[in-house]
Amino acid sequence: MSKSNVFDLLGPIMVGPSSSHTAGAVRLGAMARKILGEEPLEGIITLHGSFAQTGKGHGTNLALIAGLLGMAPDDERIPEAIEIAKERGFKVRFETADLGDVHPNTVKFNLSGREGTIQVVGSSVGGGTILVRQINNFKVEIRGDYPTLVILHQDLPGVVAQVTLLLATAQINIARMRVSREKKGAQALMVLETDQKIDEAVLGLTRRLPSIKQALVIEPLE
Repeated sequence: MSKSNVFDLLGPIMVGPSSSHTAGAVRLGAMARKILGEEPLEGIITLHGSFAQTGKGHGTNLALIAGLLGMAPDDERIPEAIEIAKERGFKVRFETADLGDVHPNTVKFNLSGREGTIQVVGSSVGGGTILVRQINNFKVEIRGDYPTLVILHQDLPGVVAQVTLLLATAQINIARMRVSREKKGAQALMVLETDQKIDEAVLGLTRRLPSIKQALVIEPLE
């Protein structure tokens, strides 16, 4: 069960007319930026459903770019997000497409930075709450309310146990966990949401484990 408080029930503090189309969109952009792990330089943003049909009128395009630039939902610069992106050299374009059987407020990010590229699919599910559903070809469920360890690894026996033992030794409790894979013995993605902060020392030890290809920590959204 995810964390909640009275502010979740009342709705987020935000700039814009709609919690789903504005606050949720900012949070989706911010989460995609965190998953990329750096300032995006280029991006293709594909809008689905209600985002595609009414998003421009609700400022969804501005909100998504604002999140990618690192802004929060209450940032007064959101209306100038396109101009700020140009000033920072962030090249972005929007497309619309049917992304399948997903929430109407769904977006797909294809992002490039100096160090790499990433594809992220996520939905704004109401009240500013988001759900990241896919990273590259892997299905995930990330809401951005816990410190999250994301690990790309070879699908081999014992890898999950090694990671969970490392976290237990560091006194880090796992709140939620999901592992998905391309196929047996191929690449897999492990996502662990934790109650405690995952520091650089733990991340470094994780990266040195056998069969680990990449590992990153996603801090909770504000």
